[in-house]
Amino acid sequence: MAKPRCRRRACRLSALLLLFTLLLAAPVWAGSVRLATLEWAPYIGQALPDGGFVAEVVREAFKRQGQGVEFRFMPWARVVVVAKAGEVAGYLPEYYAKELEKDFLLSEPLPAGPLGFFKLKNRAVSWKTLDDLKPYRIGVVRGYVNTREFDARKDLKKEEVAEDVLNLRKLVAGRIDLMLADKYVGQYLARKENPQDADKIEFMSPVLEGKELFVCFPKARPGSKALRDTFNQGLRTMKADGTLQAIMKRYGF
Repeated sequence: MAKPRCRRRACRLSALLLLFTLLLAAPVWAGSVRLATLEWAPYIGQALPDGGFVAEVVREAFKRQGQGVEFRFMPWARVVVVAKAGEVAGYLPEYYAKELEKDFLLSEPLPAGPLGFFKLKNRAVSWKTLDDLKPYRIGVVRGYVNTREFDARKDLKKEEVAEDVLNLRKLVAGRIDLMLADKYVGQYLARKENPQDADKIEFMSPVLEGKELFVCFPKARPGSKALRDTFNQGLRTMKADGTLQAIMKRYGF
């Protein structure tokens, strides 16, 4: 009688070991993928339809791979800190910078608008090179990646704030000369803040740089490469079947 009990015990042990092995092999992101982000309309925002263009694209790309997404909204400087520490699965939307590759794996890109300067229409301000910007007070957002050349210039008069809308208010009030922002973000915020303000400002030419957006996955977090690859695969299918272009069109990009 002892032998059957031993065999049953051995079977139970084998089953437990198999279950344990399967749990170890399961994706570390099982359940919803938590991503840190900011209020950055019209690209992403809690009050926007479906969360905005970027939120809808990211959600759909993961959905196609069987993953849900949870967005955690916070100030941008905090977004980068918690992502770098691996407290979330990733953060978005980010502009490319070589320095990011030290701590993050970057996704394939999403389309974005041009990055440049807004000014008041009644101000005679122009520029061709970064040296031309020296006389002006320039509003920037703390922690944003802009361009390597601009960010490296310590001789420019940059005034940092926590979010784009604060720069817009300072620009309209005449407290800064230029506001550095994505074209669509600046225009959206001006219309939302006060339609009359939208008529007071203009996006300048030349643009500072044409931009793309990325989802960044922290190297400090196990499973980031697999998660990045999962997102990329979903995004590729959206590009191939026209879904990405359809979402862009619906949001006016």
